[in-house]
Amino acid sequence: MIHNKTITVVLPAYNAELTLERTYNEIPFDIVDHVILVDDNSRDNTVEKAKELGIKHIVKHEKNRGYGGNQKSCYDKALALNSDIVIMLHPDYQYTPKLLHSMSYMIANEVYPVVLGSRILGRGALRGGMPVYKYIANRILTLTQNFLMRQKLSEYHTGYRAFSKEALQAVDYHANSEDFVFDNQMLAQLFFKGFEIAEMTCPTKYFKEASSINILRSMKYGFGVLGVAFAYRLQKWHLAKFRIFA
Repeated sequence: MIHNKTITVVLPAYNAELTLERTYNEIPFDIVDHVILVDDNSRDNTVEKAKELGIKHIVKHEKNRGYGGNQKSCYDKALALNSDIVIMLHPDYQYTPKLLHSMSYMIANEVYPVVLGSRILGRGALRGGMPVYKYIANRILTLTQNFLMRQKLSEYHTGYRAFSKEALQAVDYHANSEDFVFDNQMLAQLFFKGFEIAEMTCPTKYFKEASSINILRSMKYGFGVLGVAFAYRLQKWHLAKFRIFA
């Protein structure tokens, strides 16, 4: 059970006007205390839609900072609200909010400090419409990362993540990139600090309004991911030092 835990859902938003309401309406407010939306200078009416829905905690970037920069603002605001459990949920409705109960319970009962919603466990990714090239790239990158970091995650690339307050406070996420590789840097930091990470099967949806990045951005992301894994291994071997692992 969840006893006296403040649970906050953070929504890193960029042009999420068309999908925000569907996402928000499935959030289980019987356990969720706060919802934070950080708008990364969207070109649509994301902020207006958030206000219409009654979201109280809205942070708007005056300049687009990128996916990593958005998350930094999300976690800063969540910690400022003294949240015990912080769950990042993309407002593009690609991940179902219906797993929030289960993810929160694992952290609240001190089973794991971090829980990921995995698209790869089971058959949800391809069935949900993940492009084949992204699925193959995901598997290759994850295999390489597990080998270099000596872990056994099914994927490092999900955007559905739950953290205990202690896990968030233990890593210097401000040292990370403002781009998409932020996610991988943060997982590497958590592993470096000795945190265990759980995974839960998560269905996913790919459709026109869901956010995505093009092939060139995907390639840049892939090389960045490999760079993080190599940096992790080099620092573990005491052959180099990197700021993100300070």
